[in-house]
Amino acid sequence: GVEERRGYSKLDYACSTAVALAQLALYSGDRVGLLVYGQHVQQRVLPGRGPAHLRLIVEALAQARAETSEADHLRATATLNRWQPRRALILWITDLAETAMRPEVIDGAMQLLRRHVLLFVAMAQPDVEAIAKGRPKNVEQMFRAAAAQELVMRRELLLARLRDQGALTLDLDPDQLTSAVLNQYLKVKERAMV
Repeated sequence: GVEERRGYSKLDYACSTAVALAQLALYSGDRVGLLVYGQHVQQRVLPGRGPAHLRLIVEALAQARAETSEADHLRATATLNRWQPRRALILWITDLAETAMRPEVIDGAMQLLRRHVLLFVAMAQPDVEAIAKGRPKNVEQMFRAAAAQELVMRRELLLARLRDQGALTLDLDPDQLTSAVLNQYLKVKERAMV
């Protein structure tokens, strides 16, 4: 994929998008907070303003680590709702890997949508999509293609479910992340959704 060619991981793309959004939002006069989680909350920065606050966010993101085990989405959303009681725009960037199709992602998003505007960003899996669209040449490739097609379909259903509940969703290659997220933030501001 694109990220491997440039030596960037999906986490790198997510972090640089978070920094870009934090800069834009702080410049626009908004308060910005951060929550990085896996099995447990890794980093959190309570909402604040100003250049010193941006430095805190950058430092926290620099310590973010990818985890191979399934993330605890419900713990993260409960934590977020506790320290952000007021309506806010929540940017949730995740990699909807095979194991992340469990309802916890939906349940967590539903909890946030009761109070907040949610922009849910799923980083695309170009390798899976390529297998799903490919023409199998043997039985093994046929099974791989069928499994990939199922993953793509489950992902589309999950995002459709979130949209039905009122979430804004993006499904993008990692290198398209930053510009798309900044555009969505500007639309949310323009429409005074928060």
